[in-house]
Amino acid sequence: MRVDVWADLVCPWCYLGKRRFERALAEFEHADEVEVVHHSFQLDPTFPRGEVRDTNEVLIEKYGMTPEQAKKSGVEMEERAAADGLEYTMAGLRMGNTVDAHQLVHLGAEHGIADTVMERLYRAHFTEGRSLFDHDSLVELAADAGLDAEEARRVLTEGTYAAAVEADGQQARSLGANGVPFFVLDERYGVSGAQPTELFAQALDRAWSDTHASA
Repeated sequence: MRVDVWADLVCPWCYLGKRRFERALAEFEHADEVEVVHHSFQLDPTFPRGEVRDTNEVLIEKYGMTPEQAKKSGVEMEERAAADGLEYTMAGLRMGNTVDAHQLVHLGAEHGIADTVMERLYRAHFTEGRSLFDHDSLVELAADAGLDAEEARRVLTEGTYAAAVEADGQQARSLGANGVPFFVLDERYGVSGAQPTELFAQALDRAWSDTHASA
C-alpha cells in the first residue's frame, strides 16, 4: 500500500503530523508493506526568494494577530510538539521561500533517503534555528543527511527539481488540498492535518482492509 504525503518544511503542523503518522505506522501490522512517498507543498510559493522574515511578523501580518497572540501561539506549539516527543524553539523562527529546501528532498528521493533529508531539515529549522533559505546552510544540512555536498549545491544552483516542486503543489491542489500536512492512503483516502495518532491508525487499517477486500 502506498501513502502519499504533502508537507512544507517550515510548517510546524507538518513535522508534528509526520511524527504522529510514523507512530501509527510503527504499530501497523502491515507496516513493512507500506511505501511512504513525500511530496512538496509550499504554503507561500510567492514568498520572495532571498528574503527572510521573522515568522511572528508574518503571522501578525497574515492573520491579524497581536504580538502577544503570536508569541502565545508559539509557546502553545512548543508544548504540543513536546507532547509528541519533538523539541520546537519557536521564538526567533525565520520564514523564507522553501523551494530550495524542497529540491533537496527530491534529490534525497533519487537516492532513497527522502525521509532522512526531511527529518534533518525539520530538526534544523524547528529545533536548531538553522536556515533553510540559503545555499551554504542547505548544502551543510544535505551532507548531514547523507547526500553528496557537491551534488546538492549543483541541484540548488541549477534548480534541477524546481519544476518537480511546483508540480507536487499543483497535484495537491488538484486533489482538493489547500493546506498541509495532507495524506493520501492507497490513492483514495485523504487525511488532512496533523491528526491524532489513533486516527492515522484507523485510516491505515481501513485503507488496508478495503484494498484487500476488493482485491
